[in-house]
This record gives sequence, structure tokens and C-alpha cells, in this order.
Amino acid sequence: LLSSLYLYHTVKVSAVEVNTPEEIFVENGTDAKLPCTFTSVEVISSAASVSWSFQPEGAATRISFFYYFNGKPYPGKDIPFKDRITWAGDLNKKDASISISNMQFRDNGTYICDVKNPPDIVVKPGEIRVRVVEKDSLPAFPIAMVAGIVIGTVTGLSPLISIVVCLVIRKNNSKKRYSGCSTSESLMSPVKQAPQKSPSDTEGLVNSVPARSHQ
Repeated sequence: LLSSLYLYHTVKVSAVEVNTPEEIFVENGTDAKLPCTFTSVEVISSAASVSWSFQPEGAATRISFFYYFNGKPYPGKDIPFKDRITWAGDLNKKDASISISNMQFRDNGTYICDVKNPPDIVVKPGEIRVRVVEKDSLPAFPIAMVAGIVIGTVTGLSPLISIVVCLVIRKNNSKKRYSGCSTSESLMSPVKQAPQKSPSDTEGLVNSVPARSHQ
């Protein structure tokens, strides 16, 4: 059973890039997966290794408690996590995660994931702050997660919003362009015809011509 909430951050380095949650909330008495992924410019080889260490809450020193090398996990024995650590990663998939069973309040602290992939050995380890709390104290919806969802939604909808705005503007411009003469008005406008001469005018022209006498 995993009851954890993750807030991710990425540590960028020159050779190996480690990606871990910044903070995890875990329910007391449950199992916790500590995610740790990485990228490397070199092909993953059998020489790649993973080490995990723990810095208890309020302590100044770190305790190494897990090591993975050449396809084999090496969990520490004389540590608070004895018989509770399980390898949950896959180096071929660039995953260096582990799982810890039966998390307790004494497990609060910072967990450090360090990955080496020779010749890529320069790396700043990823750090996870673990908070073990009662079930009722688990955050329902972290503020950072809400902000991330809002930003992602707005970013994803921006192209669609731009298209809709452009269509509306184009439609309005088309209406203004043809507002001076509508189609119905042009069809209904009367056609002007040339003035017709009345019969009286014709008679006047005939009468005005002088009659010739026939001899």
C-alpha cells in the first residue's frame, strides 16, 4: 500500500541529470516508494551504480543504507531500515527508485539518491524530503499541484484561444467591409429606365413640319 504525494524538482548537471520528488507525504505504517530517475549522455553499462543515503530530521550527518551495482542490490544491515528496503528501479530504463516498507515517524528526514554511470560520474544527487504523517494529516491537494495543473491547462489551451480570437476578429472585419450595401438592398433597388415620350409630343413634332404643296 502506497500513500504518498510527490512534488517534483529536477537537478540539472553537466553529465548526469537526476530527477526526484522534492517532497513526499507518507501515511504512517504504509509502504513508500522513493522515485529517482536519471538521464545520461553515455549508454547504461554494467558499471553504473546507485547509492542511497539518509539524513534524519535535525541531524547533520548522512547514513548510507543502500547500494546497487552490476545488477545486484546491497541493502545495509545495521541501519534503521534493515529488512525494509526493496529495489524498485531498472537501470536500463534509467530508474533508480527504491521502496521502504512500514514507514514510521522516525523515518522523517531527507533521502539522497546518487547515480554514477562511468564515464559520467559528475552529478549532484537528488534529494527527497519525506514527511511521515497520520492519514488525516495527508494533504488533500497540495497548492503546488494545483498551480501546476492551472498553468498546464492555460498553456495547453493558449493555441485554441488564439485561433478562436482570430476567427472572431476576421468575422467582425468582414461585416464592417460589407455593411454599406447589403445584398437584399442591392436586389430590391429599382432600375432606372429611360424616359418615354408621350403621344402628344410626337404629334407636336409632326405638326411642326411644314407641309409641301404638290403641283
